Amino acid sequence: MKHWRIEDVAWDRFDPASVDPALIPLVKAAAMVERNGKDYALYLGGVFHDDPDFRNAADYWAEEEVQHGDALAKWAELADPTWHFAPAFERYRAGYAIKTDADASIRGSRTGELIARCMVETGTSSYYTALAEATSEPVLKQVCKLIAADEYRHFKLFYDHMRRYLARENLGVVRRLRIALGRIGESEDDELAYAYHCGNEPESQAYRHDRCTAAYMASAMGFYRYRHIERGTGMILKSVGLPPRGRLSTGATKVAWKLLQWRRRRFEQQLAA
Repeated sequence: MKHWRIEDVAWDRFDPASVDPALIPLVKAAAMVERNGKDYALYLGGVFHDDPDFRNAADYWAEEEVQHGDALAKWAELADPTWHFAPAFERYRAGYAIKTDADASIRGSRTGELIARCMVETGTSSYYTALAEATSEPVLKQVCKLIAADEYRHFKLFYDHMRRYLARENLGVVRRLRIALGRIGESEDDELAYAYHCGNEPESQAYRHDRCTAAYMASAMGFYRYRHIERGTGMILKSVGLPPRGRLSTGATKVAWKLLQWRRRRFEQQLAA
């Protein structure tokens, strides 16, 4: 059973005067990525084909991801009445797809696959928390808080199953850390960039990965605060078997924060050029 439904959101409290125009393109892109959750459930179903408990959990997870996409899309249509989610999502589906018929993880092991999923949920939990704190629009604040809470529960779901598989596959910390960092680096692949293109650029404009990545990242990174990076760093360290608190976490957070600021400046320079 879902922890909330779209009907539970106080849509009648939507306040157009409180909408930050910088958030609208981000929400449009996020709506498409979240709405695409069923494809990831199909992929996970193939990877964990003989694990009915996990497959059921993944199907339930996908239902919540789809709901996230629908809620974000509804808000975006309120914020920009000229925009329509359905045709934008159709474009996205036509131009971006993941392999759904896999019978083994692209991470090399089931433990690795679940670590990668933990990284995704870490990122989304932190991201929606940042957006919820950044916006003064009541409906978007409520939606983002609800999604952030879901994503944190999803992290715990994948983490618990990861621990179960780790007992069998016994991946070392270095290997787990390599997988985690690799998945974090994939945030600049076509998934988000193409979603940004389909949500915010006309069909007549050719897709360019570098331009769309820079436009999305330069804006999104501006909403993070140090506390969001600190929390996310702890979740990452926990996923790979390292202490989530202490000197290592403190040092890693400082490095991650400086890296985020550097990357944001780099993307802003790309846009300016």
